[in-house]
Amino acid sequence: MYTTAAQWCERALARSVDPEVRAAMITVTAQRARAEAEASDRRRRTGTARSDLDGMPITWKDVFDVEDTVTTAGSAARAAAARATKDSTLVRRARDLGLVTVGKTNLSEFAFSGLGINQRFGTPTNPNDAALVPGGSSSGAAAAVAAGVAPLAVGTDTSGSIRVPAAFCGCVGFRASKHRYGSDDFVPLSPTLDSVGMLATSVGHIAALDKLLAVGPRRINSRDNVIRAVIPAGEWIDDCSPGVRNLFDAAVHALRKSGIGIDTAPVTSLSDAQRLMDAHGTIVGAEAYARYGRCLSAPAAIEPATKRRLMRNVDTLQSVEAVFSAMPSLRRRLVTQLAGAVVLCPTVRHEPPRLDEVLASDDLYDACNNSTLRTTMVLSYLGVCSISLPLRGPDGRSTVGLMVSLPHGEDDRLLAVADEVANCIGGPWLTQGGQRDSLSLSRAP
Repeated sequence: MYTTAAQWCERALARSVDPEVRAAMITVTAQRARAEAEASDRRRRTGTARSDLDGMPITWKDVFDVEDTVTTAGSAARAAAARATKDSTLVRRARDLGLVTVGKTNLSEFAFSGLGINQRFGTPTNPNDAALVPGGSSSGAAAAVAAGVAPLAVGTDTSGSIRVPAAFCGCVGFRASKHRYGSDDFVPLSPTLDSVGMLATSVGHIAALDKLLAVGPRRINSRDNVIRAVIPAGEWIDDCSPGVRNLFDAAVHALRKSGIGIDTAPVTSLSDAQRLMDAHGTIVGAEAYARYGRCLSAPAAIEPATKRRLMRNVDTLQSVEAVFSAMPSLRRRLVTQLAGAVVLCPTVRHEPPRLDEVLASDDLYDACNNSTLRTTMVLSYLGVCSISLPLRGPDGRSTVGLMVSLPHGEDDRLLAVADEVANCIGGPWLTQGGQRDSLSLSRAP
């Protein structure tokens, strides 16, 4: 238990350089963190705290600028870039609310992979099992939260980059609707689909930070107290591994026992979107190539897996127009088809693969990356806000995620639904109620 922000900060800094955790961090901002924690303690002594989260440690995926640090985007190609002269807008807003920036977290190079492997800065250790990949691209953010560096981490989610590492590392991962926190102010991968996301150990911590940072009016309606869910029929369930399916089925059983209505039915907007991407490629692939394809002229500067993915998307810029054109109508169809229901499915269809095995085979690496992102990517294309909750296996470890999604703009309702779902499947440690006290420094975990 920590009675001061300074104590909490010192614990976070010590944890951030622990050999088992160090690869989660690209940069540790110790001087800044200590100054911010001391300022927080002064405010608390005078009753002038800036927010409920004043003094809480936080980390930032290394696509956000933090003043006087290099923003690497996880790549050696950017390691020699100039230091940032100011904070990204979201970092500054969090600082002004009293949160304490501990450092910047590791990621897949350019945020362009779902496995979380980084051969330049080291691959963050999966806290559940060091032999497994941590998931990506926000691998360091999830590993830092799960390993206790900080209770909150901010990253980005384009194709699943928050939700996948949350599932693999056993924490909560929230992909917010695009521009929920204002204009994008980070190194992009796919400007069309990039969105800010958050990782934490509870829905409550995410809801508290979201409440402080969200811009625009809150969207609450009369359906908020009624939870209905639809499980999309087809590959989203049928292609799951037995282990994932068993844990998912157990969670669905618990939700039904609690009175939540759940149907399994085709969601044609989802299946049509997947067929389009299978035929024409992805927006993410096209926009990643548009931004980083130039790196192919100096391939030694980028990782082999990044090079392979970029090369596979050389022609996607031309073929993907059909995917762009269909996006608005498919998003409208999703809203109509759900009619207020939430989408419920596993976050990833399989358990995290072994790190040594995917590194030993390019074919396995690429196949695992594609399968890891297949569910989250199509939902991103449909513009959803989405949250992954950890499902605990018989051994108590969480390497599987339950994903709850709603159409764009329904973030407030999603967080409320996720809190109720977490209460049913994971007990109070996951929920807003169970974590509310921990938002006070005097009751910090």
